Amino acid sequence: MKLASLARDPPDPPGKAGPRDRILAVARDLFYRHGIRGVGVDAIAEAAGTNKMTLYRHFRSKDELIAACLRAWAQEREAEWEAISKMHGDDANGQLRAWVRYVSALLITEADRGCALANAAIELPERDHPARRVIEEFKTRQRDQLMIWCREAGYAEPDHLADELFLLLEGARVSIQSVGVGGPASRLGGMMDTIIDHHPRLA
Repeated sequence: MKLASLARDPPDPPGKAGPRDRILAVARDLFYRHGIRGVGVDAIAEAAGTNKMTLYRHFRSKDELIAACLRAWAQEREAEWEAISKMHGDDANGQLRAWVRYVSALLITEADRGCALANAAIELPERDHPARRVIEEFKTRQRDQLMIWCREAGYAEPDHLADELFLLLEGARVSIQSVGVGGPASRLGGMMDTIIDHHPRLA
């Protein structure tokens, strides 16, 4: 009876997140602030107000939980790209410039720890880790979305422009962690605008 009670959380009051959502939210916060390797499932379960048995009922392993956290981050970023696209309708160049303003502002909110997915890629060198696929697919989709905007905006070499913007963003995220918000990353938006301005467009 005691084991059975430990395996189940009490019912959640109306409006309160269930155990899976609490575990996911807590894990995302702890992994981001302290690193994936620095946080164990015991700490996650305790902070989520549950227990390891419940955690493993929703996520078969810590690796699966890590992948779920990164998938949630990726989905939020992609929803923001979609919002940018909808906001500017058929104006691909407006979408591209709006994305520049968006990532410039995002850098400030990420200032302490940078990109969650890039950080995870460094912490998880194992190529067969379930989170690696989440990271690689997200970063590929980000680059592909940039290339779509660049092509639809009429730039002559959309793949080159997309790669330049992508690499500049990734570098800025590393720079902001090493030398802070006031370093070179503070010029990201202006640098991106200059790169875009100097790329030839189709007649």
